[in-house]
Amino acid sequence: MSSQKVMLKVSDGTTMQAYVSMPEGNGPFPAVIVLQEAFGVNCHIRHVADRITKEGYVTIAPELFHRTSEPGFEIPYNTDFSAIMPHFQALTNDGMSADVKAVYDWLKQQSNIKHDKIASIGFCLGGRVSFIANAVLPLSAAISYYGGRTEALVDMAKDLHGPHLFFWGGQDTHILPEHVNTVIEAVKNANKPYTNVVISYAGHAFSCDERPSFNAKAAAEAWALSMAFLKNNL
Repeated sequence: MSSQKVMLKVSDGTTMQAYVSMPEGNGPFPAVIVLQEAFGVNCHIRHVADRITKEGYVTIAPELFHRTSEPGFEIPYNTDFSAIMPHFQALTNDGMSADVKAVYDWLKQQSNIKHDKIASIGFCLGGRVSFIANAVLPLSAAISYYGGRTEALVDMAKDLHGPHLFFWGGQDTHILPEHVNTVIEAVKNANKPYTNVVISYAGHAFSCDERPSFNAKAAAEAWALSMAFLKNNL
């Protein structure tokens, strides 16, 4: 496995850095877009990308805060969230759509990638962006882990391309059951294929082993299902 940083041109004229991880061999390989939490493309997100690459996928993790920060920007998990808010609040649906399109275009230019076998996976903020990606890109599949504010995107449900796998924590105090129900009902009413998983004993960010809310059992179960989902669809 090898990794590198690449610079991508976005349609709004900005430049976005992304972390890329490649399996050994010539491929072609399916690809997975890995979408960050609000803390940046940090060690944890890079580890997630590498872990997926070890399963046989090219992965790419774009830096979504590129309009408000320098390349390589990341925020420690113990930072007060108020320090993140200027970057978080600067995000727009149009900007995030442009970002994932830039990633997809880069993937389509690579000769070692199966261009019809591309998926996305995202966590927290990235869970919401994974939903956007599945709506604006012809993805084969998408996964959202506890995607906050996804309920505000339900008008995009009709545009989802690939099957979508959702994970939520039943003890999540940020994403309430009514938010989850709004998302799932919209996808269901749009007659789009989905799998919805609520882990009753887990809280928000249960899959991140660098955060106090980490739940090892829930993370292991969600990861196993995620890998099966990617294998089935890619």
